This record gives sequence, structure tokens and C-alpha cells, in this order.
Amino acid sequence: ETQTARMVDTCEPMAELPHPPDDGITSTVFANTSNLLMGTSWDASVRLWDVDKMHLLHKFEQKGPILDCSFSLDDVKGFAGDLNGRLHMIDFKSGKDSVLGSHTDAVKCVEYQKSGGLVITGSWDKTLKLWDPRAENPLSGTYELKDKVLSMSLSGNRAVVALKGRHVLVYDMRNMSVPEQSRISSLQHQLRVVRCFHDGTGYAVGSCEGRVAIEYFDTSSEIQKKKYAFKCHRKNENGIQTLYPVNALAFHPVYGTFASGGCDGIVNVWDGKAKKRITVYPKFDTSISYLDYNFEGNLLAIAQSYTFESGERDTPGDKILIRKVTKEETKNKKKV
Repeated sequence: ETQTARMVDTCEPMAELPHPPDDGITSTVFANTSNLLMGTSWDASVRLWDVDKMHLLHKFEQKGPILDCSFSLDDVKGFAGDLNGRLHMIDFKSGKDSVLGSHTDAVKCVEYQKSGGLVITGSWDKTLKLWDPRAENPLSGTYELKDKVLSMSLSGNRAVVALKGRHVLVYDMRNMSVPEQSRISSLQHQLRVVRCFHDGTGYAVGSCEGRVAIEYFDTSSEIQKKKYAFKCHRKNENGIQTLYPVNALAFHPVYGTFASGGCDGIVNVWDGKAKKRITVYPKFDTSISYLDYNFEGNLLAIAQSYTFESGERDTPGDKILIRKVTKEETKNKKKV
């Protein structure tokens, strides 16, 4: 368990993006080479902000809740999946919104593969689909799965897919016919989020019981000895322990440390290799639904949004907060 010295933050308040979604925030994704931020929500909108100017540039209304999004390599287009199974392509310059195709159930995950220019979607209909947005007939492959897709992350040509039932599949996107690896997570409860390491050597996965597992792609026994899991996003009060779902993980693009966010309203930053917590931010008003660092690693977008873990109830409003992060908050602690 990685409970170590923590840095309590007493710095300036975080900036709040204007015109946030009116319902649950499902994703807040930074662009590849700028500080544009795309956000999706249960309010059936895709929004685009210029974070440097703290300004809402576009709001695209859709016909159903939007569950995930991703930028094209040049950041000119956005791809978003909705609850009705549609994959949208939005051109931010022209404002044109088109439907590339659809699944038979909700599109839970949308990722853009930079090297191939392809979009991969994961759905509750128990399939993955590959799309080429440049083609006249964009759908280039459909791949059957054993269960619903809950989370997905790309690293180079690899796609890591977390399914209901604790299954994690690793695909080589150049040959999607069969997974490169098929694993059962060491975590004992439903998986919520998977994110690949920034160096391409493995991934972290978070579950609904306040736990994160660190896994490696290399199947050699020497490397597999490095894998571990740890408890986080838990609270002990009067001898009773409450376990909170881990909803969000985000790897720092420079240092390879990672942030985790949970239904406890807490954001931690971890050094996964040293098994230490570097930073804990002050408690937020409600659940953290999504986290993402910008391309330079000096900004962290934090989606504060109730995720209905306790059913319908009055909750604080949805917000997207921008944290200017310092080296001290995110850099691996060197051993002296």
C-alpha cells in the first residue's frame, strides 16, 4: 500500500472553465499540441474551450448523451460517441457535424490512433470497431468481444480494452483479428478506467473498490514481478472503512507519474515506479469523473461531476477546473 508523505496544497484557487455542461461530465480531453479542451456530457453536448483564454469556442448539440471523445492528430476534428451508438465527426473549423457510423448500443470509448489516422470505438454492444474517417465507407473492421467495453486507452499501436467482468484485452491495432494478450485483472471488482503508461511499457487500471493495479505488457517473469496493486480513495471513520470508485486516471506526459480521481472527491498524484504518493489536492465538492494533463504537462483538467454512485440526490454543480501544476506536484521523487 502506497500511503506516504503527502503535500497539502494551499496555493491559489483553480480556474473554472466558463459554460460547463449542465449534466454529468463524461470526458474532458486536451488537444495534442495546444491547450484546446474538448468536453462531453450527459447533456447531449460536445464543447470546445480555449483554456489559455478561458473561453468557450463551440458547443455542438447532439440528440443523446455523449460518453467520450478524442481529437484528430492535427486537432482540427473531434470524434465523439453517444448513448444511441453513433460516432460523430466534428470539424471545428467549418462547424460541420457528421455521423461516421454506429454501434447497436452506446459508444462508451472513442480513441484516435495517431500513427494510422484511425478511430477505434468500444461499445456496450460487446464490439470494437475501427474507422477510417478519410474513407468514403469509414468502417474498416468490427471485432466481437465477450462483454461490454468500460474503458480504453492507446499506446502507439497498442489498444488496451477493459471489459465488464474484469477482463483486460491488449490488441495490436495492425492486426485486430485476435488480442495480443487476454488477462483477468488482479482487482476483484468491476473496472472503471484504464490508462497506458506514457513510456508504452504497461498500463494502470482503477476499480470501483478504491484500488489501482499497475501492469506491464512484457510477459517475462522478470518484468511481471514488478506488477502490483494498491489501495486508494478510501476513508476510515469510527472504525468503518468506505471504499470509493476510482473513476479517472491520467499520466503526466513528461514525468510518467499519474493522477487518480475518485468518488471521494479527491485527486492524488502518484509515482507508480517508486510506489509513493507525491501530492494530494484539497477535497473537491463531489466526485471526480475525469482527469487529463495537457501536452506540456503544466495543466491538469479536473472534471468535478457527480457520477450517481449513491443514486439520485441533490449535488453540487458540474465544473471543469484547470490546475496549473508545478514540478513539485508531479515530478518523481528522487532518492537521495
